Amino acid sequence: MKNMKRLSMCSAMLLALVAQGAMAKVGADEAAKLGGALTPIGAEKAGNKDGSIPAWTPAPQKGKLSGEFASDAAIEADKPIDTITAASIAKYGDQLSEGSKYLLKTFPNYKMIVYPSHRTVSWPDFIYKSTAANATTCELKGTDDPDNCVQGFPFPIPKSGAEVIWNHRLKWRGDTVRRNNDQLNVDASGHGQTAQLVEDISFLYANSVNPVPLKEGKGLFLYYLSKIMSPARTAGTMILVNESAGVGASGRAAWLYAPALKRIRRAPAVCCDNPYEGSDGQQFYDQVDMYNGVLERYTWKLVGKKEMIIPYNNFKMSRAKYAEIVNPNFPNPNVARYEKHRVWVVEANLVPGERHTYAKRTLYVDEDSWDIVMIDCYDAKGALFNFQEGFLTPQPNVQTVFTVPEVIHHFDSGRYFMTALQAEGKPNDYSVKYPDGFFTDSAVQQRASK
Repeated sequence: MKNMKRLSMCSAMLLALVAQGAMAKVGADEAAKLGGALTPIGAEKAGNKDGSIPAWTPAPQKGKLSGEFASDAAIEADKPIDTITAASIAKYGDQLSEGSKYLLKTFPNYKMIVYPSHRTVSWPDFIYKSTAANATTCELKGTDDPDNCVQGFPFPIPKSGAEVIWNHRLKWRGDTVRRNNDQLNVDASGHGQTAQLVEDISFLYANSVNPVPLKEGKGLFLYYLSKIMSPARTAGTMILVNESAGVGASGRAAWLYAPALKRIRRAPAVCCDNPYEGSDGQQFYDQVDMYNGVLERYTWKLVGKKEMIIPYNNFKMSRAKYAEIVNPNFPNPNVARYEKHRVWVVEANLVPGERHTYAKRTLYVDEDSWDIVMIDCYDAKGALFNFQEGFLTPQPNVQTVFTVPEVIHHFDSGRYFMTALQAEGKPNDYSVKYPDGFFTDSAVQQRASK
């Protein structure tokens, strides 16, 4: 009997692995749609039939690389066109995520204020050109090894859910960025505990000057270093990541500097559903930037594309003082902006024999930015457990998009965790320059020892 169970589990794992083998690049005829019926990165250029989703009208680059928060006066002047409450769930139906429906049904004072939709997200010309080249050359081996990919979005015409997630992970975000990341852990009564981080990131793959190609087994695509500034009990803790495609020895390399030990050490636990340092267990490592890290624990089904109400163009929320946002049970809905857009829907299911707190995730990915904007997270019994929202905000100074802020709703406790808050700190600095060797464990140890 035991041998039969082992055989059954092995068969299930084999089927899962076969189902997500090498993903083929598209042919020249299909790639020719980019810049035609499709935008240069693969979204549908036209609006929808009833006009509630407009055609793509990319905004030009504007603004300085440092010293200012993103804004758009025209979009911010919009008046709401509807307010979704529990009474109007049926009206919107499957245009709402399960997480949104849960909040509407559970809290009588929760609402979603809907505004006119705008599709102004744009990218630099070199991203358009390299994305077009990738369409016919780049392919995904398994779930974690992009091969023959350079600089642009790797899979503008995706054939699998894993390809969609790699578009999110490898998108252009500037060559470098230093950002203040304020975090709030808010209990059910509305009391928030604040943590402050400074993050330094150097993007190697989507780099405007010296892009690093991804080859199977050779996939270093960014450097990341975070330092906790407060609260005092965790201040000085640093996490260093050399982020690579692949798994195991060829994948992510991470180190943790602990002030109490005064030394930096390898940290293989900087992965998956281990809690991020300083988050009080409210954010997993793979929930940073909505989803990051290895994909190997899940199968990734591309469900398709649909019209949904999602957080979008949240310029006002990204600049709001934290007291305006914090609210019992959920962030203040009066500062959040929702719009109707088309999203790719990806369903991630845990591979038999693998372990993770979430047995299933449903991810919603904006077609114009490949940004993950919502995730429904389910436990092993199939119950909705957590809900992630990324309040998408274009950054026209760099021609990219960030989710500012990001929220993780914990339905079991009534708490929510907010990250990527910036309004009471400094704006992102995309002009920062890092010396050679800055993102090494020895350099971090040396700087921490001073």
